[in-house]
Amino acid sequence: MDRPDVVLAAFERGEPRVGEAVIGLALNHDDPAAVLPMVARALESADREVRRQGVIALAHVARLHRTVDRRCLELLRRCPRGNEADDDLWSFLPHRELPLWLWRHHMWERLRRPFD
Repeated sequence: MDRPDVVLAAFERGEPRVGEAVIGLALNHDDPAAVLPMVARALESADREVRRQGVIALAHVARLHRTVDRRCLELLRRCPRGNEADDDLWSFLPHRELPLWLWRHHMWERLRRPFD
């Protein structure tokens, strides 16, 4: 999947596997500015599985493109900590670009497991 318009249409139709399409878009589209709105839409979904897939897609965007937008960060904050996106954002983006809540999470984890 490499077409944001097709993913948007899947959202509009209420396709049950739209989260998988968002992951495919994150992996195959070369412009994160076109992908991140679809990721945000997945993170806003009422469907828990689509939200989970949105987290995975955001992790892929962070790893492949080394970027994130404010909207996705705000939506990610609502998700349980310790997910794939938390870790990939911390690993692949400059820490100075990350919000305080993500710093707190990673510092707490470091304090809890100092020898890992």
